[in-house]
Amino acid sequence: MGGEGFGLDEVLRAAEDAAPVESADVVARNLEKRFSASEVSFWLVDMIGQEAVRLPRAGTAAQTRGQTERVKLADSVYDRVLRSQRLHQEPDEEGGCRLVAPVTNRGDCIGVLDLAVPEADEAVRDAVTQAAHALAYIVVTDRRFTDLYHWGRRTTTVSLAAEIQHQLLPSAPCCEAAQFTLAGGLVPADDIGGDTYDYALDQNALHLSITDAMGHDTASALLATVTVNALRRARRAGLGLLEQAYAAHEAITRHSRGMTTGQLLRVQLETGTCELVNAGHPWPLRLRGDSVEELTVKVDMPFGVPAPVTYRVQRLHLEPGDRLILVTDGMRERAAATVDLPALIHDTRGEHPREVVRTLTSAVHEACGGSLPDDATTMVLDWRGSRTGQRHTNGGSNL
Repeated sequence: MGGEGFGLDEVLRAAEDAAPVESADVVARNLEKRFSASEVSFWLVDMIGQEAVRLPRAGTAAQTRGQTERVKLADSVYDRVLRSQRLHQEPDEEGGCRLVAPVTNRGDCIGVLDLAVPEADEAVRDAVTQAAHALAYIVVTDRRFTDLYHWGRRTTTVSLAAEIQHQLLPSAPCCEAAQFTLAGGLVPADDIGGDTYDYALDQNALHLSITDAMGHDTASALLATVTVNALRRARRAGLGLLEQAYAAHEAITRHSRGMTTGQLLRVQLETGTCELVNAGHPWPLRLRGDSVEELTVKVDMPFGVPAPVTYRVQRLHLEPGDRLILVTDGMRERAAATVDLPALIHDTRGEHPREVVRTLTSAVHEACGGSLPDDATTMVLDWRGSRTGQRHTNGGSNL
């Protein structure tokens, strides 16, 4: 089978020339022209990672009216592809081949590309894999300009508090770099509990934060807004970890009511030295080898507490192969306390951090009967300490 039609560079240029709501269709048309592909569809992973949602083709009634086709991820081909990050091939009913490829950008699983072709040799499989990778870049670029990819991931009604909360989170819940792989996840409570997580990478360090604003619903979402943006403002101004902590405390006492627990970290990419400020937050856990332990760092007062406060910078050292897990109290209290987090962390030690996040949050969600009394949030950091400039993108964790 030949590769007639335009190549990958032309795909990207054509996608740029198309309207943001149509650029994903450029990839589909390219595959249809080059390989006689049919039934080409792009499936987005929903906001809580439990379903795949089919993105309608541009101009269809489904796109206009916001109607979506959905399938459960659990035990599906899509779930296997997302976990393995490898192309799946199987015979189809027409005597051809069905191909399913992961659409992923720097570890962030956006969805899958699903199509049928008359035949699939190595050249076709490679082209589909490259097209799926290009599609990931297209979506990451174009979701700035349209709500299409946002409503496409929504399988439930989103409250005002939830809308505020989700806008506080990083646009990508996973990041892969030469030295580390990081993944975060948040399962919201029924009435929103004010959890957030954040990260940023600069030339010398990885910055992390995980916070839990007091209260529920819109009040906690607004308190979380003040907290997160105070931290980001201080971080982007080049201030150190201690100054960031005091900036969050001052912003809450000046502009909001309530308190926020938080944990701030700054990891030096060259050495693995980790600075940490703990503001009334649950202790982190560390997997080193086969041993999971709670790191009993010193705990200072929450941000915004109506009393004089002193924050301290503490230091940890990450060794290559370490896995660091940060959680909020929604992962450990009430019904969630029945979940043996250390055991799950140990049992998933060979999996990618994004799969560990899914396992931990799903266990808490199940323990709470699907109705969480508090937000459940976790971040999982795999530290490699590599300075080769090569990041790891396979399905495993490289521990």
